[in-house]
This record gives sequence, structure tokens and C-alpha cells, in this order.
Amino acid sequence: MPDIITLKALCEELKIDPREARERLRAAVSDTKAYPELARARKPRTPWQWVKGSATLDEAKRAVTIK
Repeated sequence: MPDIITLKALCEELKIDPREARERLRAAVSDTKAYPELARARKPRTPWQWVKGSATLDEAKRAVTIK
């Protein structure tokens, strides 16, 4: 079974507020050109989580760290 990274773990790693991270992720999902993997993988009403080492996780990290 692959390792799963949750939003909580990602926020702890990057030292950012989970509420702010969710706002940034929602905005990133709507931008399909900049974040195609993230937009494709997102399912409504499901927790924010990614497989460790995936392209989707890389895009999520990029989305939450951009100011």
C-alpha cells in the first residue's frame, strides 16, 4: 500500500496554516493549465491527500507555497 500524505502532514512539513492551504488548493484546482494533475485528481467532498512521491503531491506543494 502506498504512503499517503495528508493535508495536515503537508502543513506541518511546510509550516503553514491548514486553512490557508485549503484556500490555495481550491484556487489551484480551478487553474487546470498551471496544475493539471491536481485538478484531475481532485474529487469533491474527499479529504486532501496524496500519494508520497506523486506528481499530484508536487503540484500541491507548489500551490500552497506560492504567495
